[in-house]
Amino acid sequence: MVETQRIRNFCIIAHVDHGKTTLSDRLLERTQTVMQREMKEQLLDSMDLERERGITIKCHPVSMNYLAADGKDYLFNLIDTPGHVDFSYEVSRSLAACEGALLLIDASQGVEAQTLANAQLADSQGLEIIPVINKVDLPSADVDRVSKQIEDILAIPADEAILASGKSGIGVDEILEAVVHRLPPPRWTDHPKPRALVFDSQFDSYKGVICYVRVFSGSFPRNGNLILMSDARKTQIKEIGKFCPQPVPLDALTVGEVGYVVTGIRDVAEIKIGDTLSLSDDSAEEMLPGYKEVRPMVFSGLYPLDTSDYEKLKKSVGKLRLNDAAFTFQSETSVALGFGFRCGFLGLLHMEIIQERLRREYDLDLISTYPSVVYRVHMTAGGMVEVDNPLDLPDTTEVLRIEEPTILARIHAPNDSIGDLLALVTEKRGTCSNTETIDETRVMMTCHLPLNEILVDFNDRLKSVTHGYGSMDYDMDEYQESALVRMEILVNAEPVDAFSTIVHRDKAETRGRALCSKLKDILPRQLFKIALQAAVGGKVIARETISALRKDVTAKCYGGDISRKRKLLEKQKEGKKRMKQIGSVNIPQEAFVQILKSSS
Repeated sequence: MVETQRIRNFCIIAHVDHGKTTLSDRLLERTQTVMQREMKEQLLDSMDLERERGITIKCHPVSMNYLAADGKDYLFNLIDTPGHVDFSYEVSRSLAACEGALLLIDASQGVEAQTLANAQLADSQGLEIIPVINKVDLPSADVDRVSKQIEDILAIPADEAILASGKSGIGVDEILEAVVHRLPPPRWTDHPKPRALVFDSQFDSYKGVICYVRVFSGSFPRNGNLILMSDARKTQIKEIGKFCPQPVPLDALTVGEVGYVVTGIRDVAEIKIGDTLSLSDDSAEEMLPGYKEVRPMVFSGLYPLDTSDYEKLKKSVGKLRLNDAAFTFQSETSVALGFGFRCGFLGLLHMEIIQERLRREYDLDLISTYPSVVYRVHMTAGGMVEVDNPLDLPDTTEVLRIEEPTILARIHAPNDSIGDLLALVTEKRGTCSNTETIDETRVMMTCHLPLNEILVDFNDRLKSVTHGYGSMDYDMDEYQESALVRMEILVNAEPVDAFSTIVHRDKAETRGRALCSKLKDILPRQLFKIALQAAVGGKVIARETISALRKDVTAKCYGGDISRKRKLLEKQKEGKKRMKQIGSVNIPQEAFVQILKSSS
């Protein structure tokens, strides 16, 4: 048993792909938490998707015992955090469970958007930050430039930075000693009542919900009676323990320790990340700070490609929801696409990961509709409704004004890309409020953009105009009034609900033209003319026509009077006119797939 003063709780924060997980592997090896024969690359990344993309999606805590140079044993609790902006609330909860952070900076890339965002997040939580310049053994490493950036941008003295390489193990001993001497012991330990922070949770089909917790005060024994302070729900501790890195059951978790608690609860949604646990017979009065409800920001419809897969999709989204409380879904029906689900995600990466997991883990072929955000619609009759589906937008006569969510984005990019970036931001209805020079080659632009404009291709275009060197981080900002309208696509005067979108009035015509022209190429021709129209509030703003297939009715006429041919053609013309009145256009499933794929 290690005394509280010799416990160090810390996390590793960095921009995506700066080497967090690789460094975690070296720390596990050096502290002999994992034997060499059990070691594998990216040990803490359990999902195939995490390994392939080199990103961390779920946070992974692990406890390590370290014999320091002063001859004393220390207990290190490392929390490996997700790096992407979509998971910033999970990162903030992971940081709240720590007293210090290793801030990793790639020696060749330098300080990037999320490096700065995570450093500010750690600073606002009052954490002690140890800067680590990683990948110093790369030929392209420029330690002097990165050291200058650490001082200029992060305002941390460069001589505090440790030079390291997660790949070759350089600097790992210095990092471990810095954790001992530069990070403080556990805080808030003198609170009279037992309190623990839930910083993540996971569902196990046998055990139910497993909470990842950090104990701040008191002791949590096995079989103790728990209370969840956000909603006063009571439950019992079935099992308690810590990660080494596999779960190891214990009799109790005490002050400063990080581990897991198995409860009898079967629904992840009932355990909220950031919640405070206490014991029901000796409950604390106040929660630990920083708790908030996580709400989805991006919505999209998911439909099975084969309609007979609906039940399979229903079970699959239910299982994913068990492990991810931030993912929401409710069933919806589309005339064109059949039965499916309206799903809510934290952001675009979250949406991509959920869809990829449904395809891989549950073997489903999916169509996803155009992503949308939550709009606030103020009604002329008074009151406000939130709309995330274009089909739910009330009639224009009932709408007083529509507000859309905006973001404050920080874009790091090379100097020579400023002109192209400003053009991209302006095209996306954004404004640039500030430009700061990071060093002689890079700048940081602060931009204000509508959230729905960055949903589809913004990141790809950013990488394209900056030749791969640009990076972006964003925070949600306030809602702003905007001239938004619902644009419908009419095929033969019939609206097709799957193609409805909410767009800005100024962009409606361009987007309408693009969709109609794409549909013209994809839809099969009929025996009569088909009108493809984009309409806003009953007014047609774009049109394409698919010409009719013409059967050669005069083929049987050999010679003779011209009036015979004319008579046959007139008869055909009458038939086509009648067919156009009663004919209906069935849009094949492949057309929806092609349109929705190309628009997303």
